[in-house]
Order: sequence, then C-alpha cells, then structure tokens
Amino acid sequence: MDLNRRRFLTLAATEGAAGAAVATAATIAPGAVAQAQDLRRDPKPLPPDAVGLLYDSTLCIGCRACQAACKEANGMEAEVPARYAAWNAGTWDSPTDLSGDTLTVIQVYQHGTMEEKDSPTDGYAFVKRQCMHCTDASCISVCPVTAMTKDEGTGIVRHHPDRCIGCRYCVLACPFGVPRYEFDDPFGQIQKCELCADVPGQDVPACADVCPTGATLYGHTETLAEEARRRLATRTGEAYAFPRGVLLRAEDGGDPVTDRARHEAPMGPYVEGIYGEHLLGGTQCLMLAGVPFTLLGVPEDVPDTSYASITEGIQHTLYRYMIGPILLLGGLIAFAYRSARQHRPEEWD
Repeated sequence: MDLNRRRFLTLAATEGAAGAAVATAATIAPGAVAQAQDLRRDPKPLPPDAVGLLYDSTLCIGCRACQAACKEANGMEAEVPARYAAWNAGTWDSPTDLSGDTLTVIQVYQHGTMEEKDSPTDGYAFVKRQCMHCTDASCISVCPVTAMTKDEGTGIVRHHPDRCIGCRYCVLACPFGVPRYEFDDPFGQIQKCELCADVPGQDVPACADVCPTGATLYGHTETLAEEARRRLATRTGEAYAFPRGVLLRAEDGGDPVTDRARHEAPMGPYVEGIYGEHLLGGTQCLMLAGVPFTLLGVPEDVPDTSYASITEGIQHTLYRYMIGPILLLGGLIAFAYRSARQHRPEEWD
C-alpha cells in the first residue's frame, strides 16, 4: 500500500477523530454515553442593572422610523437592494435584512389577503430584528480575542473593532443571525446593535427614542419583563396606556414610570409567552406578538440552556488535565508507528 501525503493526512484525520472520540468517551462517560447537557457549566446570571428593549409587535405600525433613526445615530448609509434600484434611486432607505449598514430592521409577515393585522390567517404582522443581547452570549463564547464582551453593569454585548481579527466566528455562532461583516469594505468590520451605548448624547437607543406608539421600549430588563407580563394578563380590547420611550424602575414599590406621554390604545391579542425571557438562558431584548413567533421568522427550536454553557462545559471537560490532547497525540503516534511497521524494508526484520 502506497502512503502518499494525501493518504497520510486522511488517515491522520481519521486517527485524530478516533482519538478525540476516545478522549470524549473516557472523559465524558466512563461506562456509558452521557448527555451533553450533563456537562454544561452553570449559566451566567443577568447583570443586576441589565438594560434592553421590549418590542411589541401588536403596537408596531411598520413606519420604520426606528430604522432611519438607528442609521442616523450610527452614521450609516442608506441601503437600496438591487431589485428596488430601478424605481428607488436613492430616494428611500429600504433594507430587507440586517447588514453591515443596517443594525435594526422591520420585517413583515404576510398571509393571504392581509386584511387583518396580527392575524395568522389572511393577516400581517411586523417584527423588529436587532441584537438580542443574550445573557450568556454565544458570540462572546466563541470569540478567540475577546473582541466581543458583555458590559458588567448594563449587560450590553459590545464589539471592539480594535481587537477583532475578522474571523467571523461570532457570525456563525449567533442563533439569531445578528452580527454582520462588511464584505463590501476592504477594511470591513463586524457590525451589530449596541443599544447606542457609544453614540454621543444618545441616552436612549435611537429606535426607542423615536417610536411613536411605544412598540419599542427601553428600560431595565426586569422592568420590561414585568410590563410584558402585565400586558399578557390584560384582556384583549381593554384600554391600556402604553409607555413610550423609556420605562423607568418603580420607586418605593409604585408603578413604573415613562419619560413621555403614554400611547392610549386597546390591548391587542397576544400569543402566550414572552420571546427571549427564557430562550438560551434569557435575552435582554424581549418581544410580544399577536401571531406565533415561528411565523415571524425568529428561531424557536432552541433550548432554554445557552449554547455557550453547553459547548464550554464539553470543552473544559475534554481538555481538563490535557486528557483530550494527550489521547489525540497518542492516537497519532500509534498511527505513525503502525504505518512504519507496515512499510519498513524486509531486511529490517
């Protein structure tokens, strides 16, 4: 059997995989196959002063003022997809998805005749997409150079371009598909929503600051979750004063307050649940909707346990005391020794 370089690498990869499997089996499940969940590390807690957004799809009117304000605050150019260029030659910003120049975007669910808002049948509904600022973020876990970090106080997931090496692991790791790379720039960087934390004079995220109905609301995550639960507990059609802009923490046990006039409207129909409250260990940006979340194109087939807590648990177990690398090296040595015995000249025997 000839042993060329290609075959050597193929067999080495095979032996390496076998060594890794042995290491995993020896470390993870002596005598049995353990579930990956059993190896997860403890989830990271929500920071005490975590801030985020509450997006209420039933209040959204699709005006896209949040998109325009976000671009203006972050100094980003308008985007016109090629299929719109013939009739929209730079007159209207019309992105259809997140990108290096669009940090938040309003998308729409459409069905049938689209006669009724927030109806899954013959209706339509809006959805706002931006960074969810996960409590235990996958993008932070996979970044090899700590270009992605989480603010210890506010919990905002930040990107530091001076550290970024452009590997784009964060792009692949995010279950929400949020971080985007500027492929059209020779010196492109990762771009994502940071709740306007670095925008001078922008104490409130621009998207929440301009929303006319309060569909996008800014505040402490726990306060926003309490507001979401109040809405779910209110009967459909009942009058409700929706806060706009910022929802401040209650003082002395009183009701939370908003920094501007409330939006009076009847309570819309909601599907059960607050999107993001428990998903992947919890997110600081939450969502309410009148149609099932799956129809809005957001991922629901994900666990309540964060991916980072599972993968880091497996990695730390596998590499504890360097058992994994040692067994992998042992597998490669065994392969090399076996190959040498098979191909040594007869006169050596």
